[in-house]
Amino acid sequence: MDDAFWLRYLRAHADPRTRLLHAGGTTLATLVGSMAIARRDPKLFAFALVCGYGPAWYAHAVIERNKPETFSAPFRSLAGDYRMCWGMLTGTLDAELARANSTVPAEARH
Repeated sequence: MDDAFWLRYLRAHADPRTRLLHAGGTTLATLVGSMAIARRDPKLFAFALVCGYGPAWYAHAVIERNKPETFSAPFRSLAGDYRMCWGMLTGTLDAELARANSTVPAEARH
């Protein structure tokens, strides 16, 4: 993923609540999707998509009030989701957010 897209992706996920909803949805979708593949169950795979996209799209509509990157770049957006989750798990995301100037002031956090 190119750096310009990554920085734009981070700016579109400035609110920590959005990032948390994305991480939860991505994690759940990965688990359910893996089960769907193992069981060869298309209905379970469809549910995995709902698990992943539902929380993310809600966050963009209600919290960020912006358009999800999924619509313009679905594969890069998915890679961004995993990269963001990894950054959250490893504690490296804050530096990337600062680089993208996408931090939310402490008083705006809930």
